[in-house]
Amino acid sequence: MKKLFSTFILLAVLILAIGCQDNKKKLPRIAIAGLAIESSTFSPAVSHEGAFKARYGDSVFTYYPFFAADSGIIDRAVWLPTLRGHAMPGGIVSHEAYESLVSKTLDSLKAKLPLDAIFFDIHGAMSVQVLDDPEGDFLVRIRELVGTDVLISTSMDLHGSVSPRLAQNTDLITCYRLAPHEDAIESKKRAVTNLLDRLESGKGKPAYKAWIPVPILLPGEKTSTRIEPGKSLYAQIPTVIDKDKVIDAAIWMSYPWADEPRNHGVVMAYGDDKEAVARAAETLARHFWDVRKEFGFVAPTVYLDEALAKALASDKKPFIISDMGDNPTAGGAGDVTWTLHEIFKRPELKSSGSKTLIYASIPGPELVKRAKEIGVGGQIDAAAGAEVDNRFAPPIRLKGRITAIKEGDMDAGTEVVVKSGNIYTIVTEKRSAYHSEKKFTDLGLKPGEADILVVKIGYLEPELYDMRGDWVMALTPGGVDQDLLRLPYKRVQRPIYPLDPDMADPDLSARFIPLSNEIKR
Repeated sequence: MKKLFSTFILLAVLILAIGCQDNKKKLPRIAIAGLAIESSTFSPAVSHEGAFKARYGDSVFTYYPFFAADSGIIDRAVWLPTLRGHAMPGGIVSHEAYESLVSKTLDSLKAKLPLDAIFFDIHGAMSVQVLDDPEGDFLVRIRELVGTDVLISTSMDLHGSVSPRLAQNTDLITCYRLAPHEDAIESKKRAVTNLLDRLESGKGKPAYKAWIPVPILLPGEKTSTRIEPGKSLYAQIPTVIDKDKVIDAAIWMSYPWADEPRNHGVVMAYGDDKEAVARAAETLARHFWDVRKEFGFVAPTVYLDEALAKALASDKKPFIISDMGDNPTAGGAGDVTWTLHEIFKRPELKSSGSKTLIYASIPGPELVKRAKEIGVGGQIDAAAGAEVDNRFAPPIRLKGRITAIKEGDMDAGTEVVVKSGNIYTIVTEKRSAYHSEKKFTDLGLKPGEADILVVKIGYLEPELYDMRGDWVMALTPGGVDQDLLRLPYKRVQRPIYPLDPDMADPDLSARFIPLSNEIKR
């Protein structure tokens, strides 16, 4: 009897194990892939493969906290990460870099076939040498490999561009609803959960996708969701979503510093009810168009002379000036020295009792090399900047005392602070962005106590925004010049607002995009 009971227990365990294996086999096989960058075609800079800092295999999961063990998501599928790269915004991507990264992704996908679905995580504003609409091209090549039965959910930045080709070859698509993008992870999670819901319910591809081009092209500094009209425009999105009738909807502002036909606003909605999908897309598109003239810069915006005059006259600390035209986080080369030259012309910043000014930052690898040889406390006289973009000013000669040297920053490499009078200039081995207080305090600087803080940035990221005593944005030259009328557009579709401010109202009726059952090339 005891032996029989033991045999029964063994059989039960085997049956349970087989059942668990069967359940595991039934889980959908979902790959993860994507490349993200904003690329300015108005900058002379070129972005190469190393800029993407690509992660492979399981390291891809580190991008997404919602894949944690207790997330309730990780156990709903067999997840198959391939390649995910994310570069700091910069110049146009070299064709060689693009081909290498795409080929590596396709090779990894091929090794993981068959697939039920793909989470395609992109930005949407990548420009590539001799290639239009690279994200659309990337997705076509994925479709050619995996076929049209695979369900693809695409997550994007709201400053991306959505071509008809991209819209057709994806099945579910969404983008951020906040700028600054404090909902980035939430939006990516939405793309994943929408995908899982359609797989688990067996409903698969939504029956209808509406795509509406909106001929508006505005910089992010004018379309922040912190203020109106962007705040109410994006807040309307959840009100048009209605379960399976309208699964999701999104508004893309696009990216104004790339001169491509696809660069313009877009609204999309998708779901299983044709009338509801059309109504949702048209409601958002009309709202977007109706408020186009209400969009304005998120802070007082002036040219640099006035910005410096305001800062010098202010008693608020820190008085932050956004040096917008060469903002590396929008696609600027990051090494335009024009603003620094103008700062050093101001006699008010040279005397010992003058206001303190911190400038972040300028690349100068040769200066950094010399500073490391001299050491902290030593005097340096060397040039920095204008190695990539020298159209507006030559390299800046910095003479002063080295107050800090820090090595090992993931983006900047080695960082050096040079004190010239009361001006503290952060010089980096490689271009970098300064958005957090820690980036300054790690260099012995106290940005909150400085009189003036000049940062290569557009709208302030949350930490700087909360720190500001006062703030103006300066219209300075560079590859991401905020004065769009100064840019030599040749290929964007015209008419478009604000380049053509008196254009007639466009047709904002829903255009139904075919399902991905046929690959659109």
